[in-house]
Amino acid sequence: MGEFVDKVKGNINEAVGKAKQAMAGDADDPNRTRRDDELAAEGAAQELKGKAQQLGGKIKGALGDDI
Repeated sequence: MGEFVDKVKGNINEAVGKAKQAMAGDADDPNRTRRDDELAAEGAAQELKGKAQQLGGKIKGALGDDI
C-alpha cells in the first residue's frame, strides 16, 4: 500500500512543482522579479522531491512486503 501512496504523493509534488515554475515565468524575461526566481527554485525543488517519492514507491513495489 505504501508503494501506491508514495507514487501518488510524488506525482502531486511533481505537478505542483512544475506549476510553480510555470507561474514564475520565463527565466529570460527582463521583467522577472526576485520573487519569481524564488518561486521557480521552490518549484524545481518540489518537482525533484516528487521524483524522489516516485522512485521510493517503485523501490517499495519491487521489494514487495519484505520492507
